Amino acid sequence: MLTFASNTFKHGVHPPENKDETNKLPIRQFPFAPVIILPMTQHIGKPAVPVVREGQEVARGQLVAKADGYMSVPMHAPVSGTVRKITNVPLIGGQVSTGIFIEPFPFSGQEVLEGDPISLHASPEKILKGIQDAGIVGLGGAAFPTHVKLKIPEGKNCEYLIINGIECEPYLTTDHRVMLEQSDDIFIGIRYLLKATSAKQVLIGIEANKQDAADLLSSKTPIDLPIQVKVVPVKYPQGAEKMLITALTGLEVPSGGLPIDVGAVVVNVATTAEIGRLLPHGRGIQERVVTITGPGIKKKGNYLIPIGTPLRYVLEQVGAVENISEVYMGGPMMGVSASNLDISITKGTSGIVVFGDDNLKKIDKIYPCIKCGACVDACPISLNPSRLGILAKNEAYDLMAEQFHLLDCFECGSCSYVCPSNIPLVQYFRLAKGIVRKRKAAKPTVHA
Repeated sequence: MLTFASNTFKHGVHPPENKDETNKLPIRQFPFAPVIILPMTQHIGKPAVPVVREGQEVARGQLVAKADGYMSVPMHAPVSGTVRKITNVPLIGGQVSTGIFIEPFPFSGQEVLEGDPISLHASPEKILKGIQDAGIVGLGGAAFPTHVKLKIPEGKNCEYLIINGIECEPYLTTDHRVMLEQSDDIFIGIRYLLKATSAKQVLIGIEANKQDAADLLSSKTPIDLPIQVKVVPVKYPQGAEKMLITALTGLEVPSGGLPIDVGAVVVNVATTAEIGRLLPHGRGIQERVVTITGPGIKKKGNYLIPIGTPLRYVLEQVGAVENISEVYMGGPMMGVSASNLDISITKGTSGIVVFGDDNLKKIDKIYPCIKCGACVDACPISLNPSRLGILAKNEAYDLMAEQFHLLDCFECGSCSYVCPSNIPLVQYFRLAKGIVRKRKAAKPTVHA
């Protein structure tokens, strides 16, 4: 059933969408790079642990790194080839991680190694284990292990399974194309998710600028599933979990709370499609759909790219301009600017947006806050970014967390976007949150 949601969240912003150049381009297979570099740190939680050795031949889909405990997922070979070395590799933020270098065989990658299929009649525990074994994490960008998110805590119940097809980030059209081209996988994935969560209702949230996807999914909805496709007005950051829950159900997740506190579990639509595509065959995830776009790209499009493909190779293949100024992994609002081009495509890479020197607004100076209140009007969770920014400048990090709800900020960038003084508020908050978390982790545990 297709409906239009009248609710929405408070505040938010309307940045230019810039989706027209890729939203009608079908998903295309990306070529294999001469070497695949597979970092072990690709998700929230503990990095995977290699189980292969240098010189070993591997098949596409083969387990090459095991999960290191519950809050971790394994890695699978994106290509058939030879493990050339295992050594440290750079990550997007400048950190390093253990990485596996795989040199593909000529014309490799057509056959995928399969394991034990997970039946739709399997127990919730077996489905969750199958999702972990497949190495599935949130493909919307957060890369949170999906099996952990789906585990309903004792004493809680899941009323709403929300499938997030919003994709409000400018430039990105990955989820849009997945909804149009992988609808069968999405509905199979929903069946697994219903069994795992025991949800009573399924709400598929889609913004109004993707009406074709909403119409398609509504027309193909199986009659035995309790699904509503809900179209919501276009507004950023509507794809954030808490915002989407409010828009679709009218419920508000409390400060410091989780979606399950209001009976909801939110899963990205591309993640749902991967569950439906991989579990019936016992496969691990080896590739993902990535939007490659921006004024600095000549061959824009939506590509199915092997995980571990070097960013430098990607840009060579799609014709990046010579005078690159910024490369965002993800979109320009919540994505992260690449520190160098020697990093790899990871499971959390939803998009690559490239700008040349003449495409970006030059910010030559940061001015003092003028107390205009624009950031307060924009903040979707009703924080006071102006006050938080002043506290951050004065390094009052504990005060920010204890009295001004710093940790509720999910770094959407709305405040920085509207600030007339060019204050990089979201960068201040990201730094402050990191310091607060380190201080909390360093405090000794008090035992009764």
